[in-house]
Amino acid sequence: MVESPVPRKILGVIPARFASSRFPGKVLAKIASKTMLQHVYERASMAAYLTSTIIATDDQRVYDAARAFGARVRMTRDDHLSGTDRVAEIASAENAEIIVNIQGDEPLIDPAAIDASILPMVHEPGVVMSTLKKKIEDPREIGDPNVVKVVTDRNGDAMYFSRLPIPYVRDDSEEPLRCYKHIGLYVYERDFLLTYPTLPVGPLERAERLEQLRAMENGFKIRVVETEYESLGVDTPADLDRVSRLFDASILQGVRNG
Repeated sequence: MVESPVPRKILGVIPARFASSRFPGKVLAKIASKTMLQHVYERASMAAYLTSTIIATDDQRVYDAARAFGARVRMTRDDHLSGTDRVAEIASAENAEIIVNIQGDEPLIDPAAIDASILPMVHEPGVVMSTLKKKIEDPREIGDPNVVKVVTDRNGDAMYFSRLPIPYVRDDSEEPLRCYKHIGLYVYERDFLLTYPTLPVGPLERAERLEQLRAMENGFKIRVVETEYESLGVDTPADLDRVSRLFDASILQGVRNG
């Protein structure tokens, strides 16, 4: 756990839609007796730097489920085009200086990774947005368009995000470069987040279908922090089965160790 104090008010927001195109209702799917949303909320609430955590939804079923397990939750408009827009609506009604957008489909989210993503925002003036990257261990992920890659400069600011392999190593005899994948957890300065939905969408964002490129195309830098956290998002029922098996294995291991 990060021990140094952070004086600024920092709000974690978990956007949670019911109407997922590939897996409707996934945030309410059960994993080891709890909904996926409850797992995300409880793990996010363990982050040392978050002042508070709130769930943002446009569905009464999600709202009722969140209230049932004691979460702070708020209904939002149902016409938002992205989770970022939903988070921005929540931010507009809160006085937190820093907003963390936490994906509602990552039940194994590491609280330490959340804290790591926040650090640049509190210690480096001028940073308006930050996110995470992890070294790619499985070579198959380099060519997988569903795994977003990122390259950064010497300061740790993103140079580009892409679904294609970056960087491209032209000469096989060169020393292999480390490739990093993007972990989709975002931290924003409140004022920047409130203007984000109004920024014009550029050709790079359209081509790659990566919303974070909007900031870069409009001249804003994104600080990228390296983490060991291995993102395990749930997009399909098969993903849910895989994560459920991990939960079962961890519970069994805990019983054995106990």
